[in-house]
Amino acid sequence: MDATHPLEDRIIELEIKATWAEDMVEQLNQVIVRQQRQIDLLIREIGLLKAQVPEAGAGGAPHLRDELPPHY
Repeated sequence: MDATHPLEDRIIELEIKATWAEDMVEQLNQVIVRQQRQIDLLIREIGLLKAQVPEAGAGGAPHLRDELPPHY
């Protein structure tokens, strides 16, 4: 006789769902950690690029937008 109680079946099903949910949460956490590292890297790169660009109006070379093309 292999009769299981419906309550036992429900508990087993809930345990399986809880295991899947825990796995999914861990996977999502890993994605978030990876994305945060990428964001931090991009922020640093933007800071470096900003440091390379001269400030507007600092008496340096004029911007290309300020110059008219030769055919005007």
